[in-house]
Amino acid sequence: MSDKIKVINLDFVNVFLIKVKDGYILIDTGLPQQWEKLDEELISAGCLPGRLKLVIITHGDWDHTGNCSMLQEKYKAKIAMHSADAFMAEGQVFLKRKIRTLSRRIFFRFRMLMMKLQKNKISFNKFKPDILLANGQNMGEYGFDAKIIHIPGHTKGSIGILTAEGDLFAGDTLVNRNKPDSAEIIENLQELENSIDMLKKMNIKMVYPGHGRPFMMKNYLKTSI
Repeated sequence: MSDKIKVINLDFVNVFLIKVKDGYILIDTGLPQQWEKLDEELISAGCLPGRLKLVIITHGDWDHTGNCSMLQEKYKAKIAMHSADAFMAEGQVFLKRKIRTLSRRIFFRFRMLMMKLQKNKISFNKFKPDILLANGQNMGEYGFDAKIIHIPGHTKGSIGILTAEGDLFAGDTLVNRNKPDSAEIIENLQELENSIDMLKKMNIKMVYPGHGRPFMMKNYLKTSI
């Protein structure tokens, strides 16, 4: 793992802080109730307000966008996400999706129940993306030697961020809860399969998933054939 990449685990979701020239890039933001922990982690890493050059959102689910408004307010950070998921920034949007595994169905139903019970305690702060990303877009202007890959399936606007070194920040398109795997919650299966096929052909060395531990792409390829 590169020493420029800091994995910040916020309960069950990961966010990633990348050191770049003259500042930092943050990938995803976690749930809103994890703001204090995220803020502490950023400051302890040296990412003070004004040094966060960009926040890249891998997709619009609120466990990845939950602290965008706070980062815009306190850190004056610009939020970038794919245009196809930008509408999800307006609130807690629950897309019609299939859940592939029994364990995730149970977890998802439990999570929805808890959200209903805590609806007065959990709030989602709406935000407006500052930048709408497109497939193939280069992040060089932010000091980040990486490009955007549009990988729909989990959501229509899901993206990966692939660095020149072969590190892929995959959002929920690839996960590693028990073993490297593809998305367990799917909006469009055919799009997901096409996205996975595309990723398999790329020069990816290390995968940083939104859920679970980072893993080597070759290990995923062995289990997915």
